[in-house]
Order: sequence, then C-alpha cells, then structure tokens
Amino acid sequence: MIGSDYTLELCNVFHSGQVEPGNFFQRLTGGVKTGIILKDVSMLTHSGEVTAILGSKGSGKRALLDVIARRVPSKGHILLDGAPLEEDHFRNTCALVRHSTKLLPGLSVQQTLSLSLTKISGYLKSSKVKQVMADLALSQVAHKCVTTLSKSEYRRLVIGVQLIRDPIILLLDEPTWDLDPLNTYLVISILSNAAKKYGTTIILTMEKPRSDVFPFLDRVVYLCLGDVVYAGPTRNLLEYFGSIGFPCPQLENPLMYYLCLSTVDRRSRERFIESNHQIAALVEKFKLEGQGIMQGNMTEHSRIINPNKIQMNYGKPGGMKVIWMLYLRILVSIFNLKKNGLKQMSMRLLSLPIYFLILWIFYNEAQDFQRAFITKSGLIFNAITGTYFISIMNTICLYGPYRTRYYQESQEGLYSGASLLLSWNLVSVPFSFITTFLSAAIIYPILGDITEGLDYIYFALILWSCYIYAEQQTIAIMMFVKNGLIAAIVNIYITCVYVMLASGVLRSYKGLEEWLFYLTYITHTRYASIFVHRGVFKQPTFNIMPYSVTENCTAITSLIQTSSNLNANSNSDCRYPSGKAFLTERYTPKNFAGDVYQAGDFNPEFNLGVSFAFSLGIMVFNKFLYLVPLPGYVTDKFRE
Repeated sequence: MIGSDYTLELCNVFHSGQVEPGNFFQRLTGGVKTGIILKDVSMLTHSGEVTAILGSKGSGKRALLDVIARRVPSKGHILLDGAPLEEDHFRNTCALVRHSTKLLPGLSVQQTLSLSLTKISGYLKSSKVKQVMADLALSQVAHKCVTTLSKSEYRRLVIGVQLIRDPIILLLDEPTWDLDPLNTYLVISILSNAAKKYGTTIILTMEKPRSDVFPFLDRVVYLCLGDVVYAGPTRNLLEYFGSIGFPCPQLENPLMYYLCLSTVDRRSRERFIESNHQIAALVEKFKLEGQGIMQGNMTEHSRIINPNKIQMNYGKPGGMKVIWMLYLRILVSIFNLKKNGLKQMSMRLLSLPIYFLILWIFYNEAQDFQRAFITKSGLIFNAITGTYFISIMNTICLYGPYRTRYYQESQEGLYSGASLLLSWNLVSVPFSFITTFLSAAIIYPILGDITEGLDYIYFALILWSCYIYAEQQTIAIMMFVKNGLIAAIVNIYITCVYVMLASGVLRSYKGLEEWLFYLTYITHTRYASIFVHRGVFKQPTFNIMPYSVTENCTAITSLIQTSSNLNANSNSDCRYPSGKAFLTERYTPKNFAGDVYQAGDFNPEFNLGVSFAFSLGIMVFNKFLYLVPLPGYVTDKFRE
C-alpha cells in the first residue's frame, strides 16, 4: 500500500529502441536501426511535486515517460516508495497522457468526466466531477461538446479524465504543446495546484519552457541525446550551474538558457564538436556531483501533502462493469442533440433507407414482362451490394473515434479489444436491425407481395446479415489501417471481388471456371444472393411472362427459342419460360441437369443459416483478432 508521502526514483536506467524511421518491410522483418536512447538516467521526485523533463527534439523525453510507464523494456531500477514499479502496478495506480490523446466526440465535458469514473456513483461521483472541473477551470464549459472546446480547454479535459481517478503518478507528454503563452501559464499553474492538492506526482515534458512557469516547477530534468545534464530541484538549478562556471545572465529565462546549454549545436561542424564535448563534460560533472543535488534538502521543501488521499477509481474494474460503461459511453455520444450525435443517429438510421428510396425511384415502374428477370435481378444485386457499401461507409465514419480511444486506453490496461467490440455490437446490432427492416419495406413491394409477411422478413434478415458482415469486415481492416480513406478503399476492393465473383448477376455460375465456381462457396454473397433470388423468382408471376402487352411467350419450351417453336403471337427475344429456368442458368454449374429447387445449394434454410453463420463467425473472429497483441509500430500509429 502506498502512503500519502512517497517517492519515485530512477536508478541507472538504460533503454534501447528504434532511432530511425523504417519502412513497413524493415519494421516487419526487424531491420530498423536501433540504438541506445536513454543512458544511465537517474532522477528522484516526491508526491505532490511537479517535475519537468526538458530537452530538444530527440533527447529522449518521450522515451523516459514510456520507461516510467513500463511500456517499453529497460535496464536499471524504477522504484516507487522503495519497491519496483511493475507494469500492472502502474496501470492500476498511475496514468500517462499524450498530447495527441483523442476524446470521443458528441459528449459534453461533464459527461466525459463522469463516464471516466467506473467505481463510484451517485452523489460522490457528481461531487467529484464538479470538483475536478473547478480545479481545471472547466466549470464554465461543463455542458459544451468536447468538439467545440478551445485547445487549452480540450487539453485540460484530457488531463482531467485521468486526474479524476486520483492517480499516484501522472505522466504528461507535452501538455502545453501548441498552446499560446497565457494558456501555457494557465495549464502549468493548474497542474501545480492539483499536484499539491491531491498529493499527486506529476511528471511532464516540455520543449520550449517559458520563464513564467519556473515558480510552478518543483524539479527539472535536462536531457541531451539520452544523457542527464541536470536532475534536481529548480531552486538549486541556478546555484549548481553557477558553481560549475555557467551562471545564468540577468534577464534571461533560466529554463531556456540551460536548455540551450544542454542542446547540441548543429549549425556547423566546429560548433557541433565543441558543444558535444561541452555536454559530455556537463554529463560527467553531474554524475560526480549531482547525487546530493538530486536528493535536495528534504527539510526545506514546501510540498503540501494530502494525508487523506484516497484513490477513488484506480484498479481494474470488473469485465461486465467495463462493458456496461463502454456501452453507456457509446449511447451517450449517440443520443444527444449536438452535431456529432445527430450525425451518428442519421447515419445509423437513415443512410440505408435513403439509398433504398433511390432504388425505388429507379425500379418502381418495373412491369411483369420478360425484361423483369434482368430488372429484378439487378434490383436484388443493387440492394445487397448497396447494403455492403453503406455499412462500410457508416463503420468507417463512426467506428474510428472509438478505435483510437481504445488504442490509447488499452495501454493503461483499462479494457481489452473484445470488450470494446462487444459494447459496440450491443449498440450497432439493434440499429442495423431497424434500418435494414425499414429499407427492405421500401423495395420489397417491387420484388414480391408485401402482404406475404414471412417472405418480407426473410428478405430483411438477409439484408441484415449483409450489413453485419460488411461492418465486421471493416472493423477487422481498421485494426491495422489508421487512415479512414485507405481503410474504405481496401474494404471496397475486397467487397467488389466477392460481389463480382459470387453474386450470379454480373456473371452466371455456368460461365465460371471450375476453381472459381468452388471459390464462391467461401463468400457471403453466394448464399445471400441465391436465397433472395430463389425467394423472388419462385413466384408464379414469373411463369411464361409475356414480352410486352401485345406479344406473349407462350411457345417457349427451352431457354433459347428456335424457328421450330415460334408462333404468330410470340416474340423471338423471349428467353426464360419461368423463374426456375432463370435460376438454372444463373446459379448452377456447367452440365447441371437436375431440378434446381431440389438441389441442396438452393435450400432456403441452408442459405439463410450460412449467411448468418458468416456474419456471426466474423464477429467472433474479430473478438479474438482484437485480443492478439500487435507490434508496437502498429499501435503507435493510433496514438500519434
């Protein structure tokens, strides 16, 4: 158990990792150039203190945060109150916040903070939310949507999502990045007050510190290419550098002055060599004399410790509790009257019916003549294909923010990918059920008798399975592909391949090579298309359909008429004597001679069952897929 007064100590920490960006194949094969990033780093900080890690780009600031968070391997000792800080302990009691962390759109500030608390409820929860909003100067924007916040407000809310859980250690990666001087001062002052009020150790990185934040920093660590130039209390900073011959000039910003002193000068070869030697000397000097400075004078520090500090929400909640909170988070982001909520609601419920309404406009005048075979087959094709594509579009647009948030929060061990997908499916499946049944009602009267309720339900169920299958396929692709446009293109290409192969509309099965015909058996489209076509073309309406109002096809005895079966009232363009003949031509292999309705491949229960087996199968597959640990270079893309 950690007390209210504790220390975090790093002793002789080394870390090696990637030092140059590599292409995909280099990262896949492990050919990326690596090197030592942190070299013999030692530092000390106490509860209630704010420690700034300063250094130029490439100095190892972010790597040091990752090492403390136990996200990357390292050598040396990282001790929390004298005991080794393990990864599980950090996840349960501490937090790391990147400046690029994204929050779910559609939620208000108050809702975002409230949904971050999973272990308390009622009055205690609401009072804690109000307290944190007041501490972070967010009370005035409590009901604003997160997408309408300013940069400073958004950054403070991101910090608040972790601070509300009362972490022992809070690591912040560039919390003032891209903020103006006034908001930089505001954020740092708020963090200083929060550290002392809650007794939290706050460690943050900064690239260009301003002089006005100097009073709020209790300790500072200067890094240069992984080496420690100085690590100790800020009150000893000027005295130490002055004693070794580098006093800070008057009216200079001491933080920036010593940051420049700790940075390699690359303007010329001579300056590079000179500054490199100087920094090496500073590093060696601090190793010899810095131990006492790093400890500081414990009798003089003015930390304010909260002796009653209680961690209200850290520790891993139960699995069902996590799924329930994720489910509520998605629902809250949908059921609100803000822009993002209306967007989600309209895309989930209206995008597919609008597409089917367009189909109805084009096909609604279709009449029961010979051309109806091709017309209604085309309508079925457009309905199935459109359902695939609308599902892909909706998933690309709506799932992205939740996926990004998952990759950020999974690093904290809050929940697994399977929990995210289960909560997503609990929301998505009812919405997809409603929208597909509404859409089916729009065009089914063109295909059959809407009063035949069972046939309509079967048609809607097939569309529902198409929607779920395409959605789950997109989710699987989005696990690896960050860019939404690229993910959409990949999904559309994959969908086009199995639609062209197995729909039976663009090309009949009789025209396929044998290996292509057997390949159709591993596609969802085959079973969905055969089921719908059989249900539509088995109707008596398609038996001996006339060519037009004045010409009939009563003399058709085979698929293609010859001069021997023409009569005065028939048209030579007539092709199909019945729906069975159409199905036989489009969906049977070469040399098929049986009754298509007796063939096992045309069994309606079989095709309906296999269609849903594909949809449920890929849903289960995704659960396992999101449990597989991905390479760091993949997950890093979603955090940047």
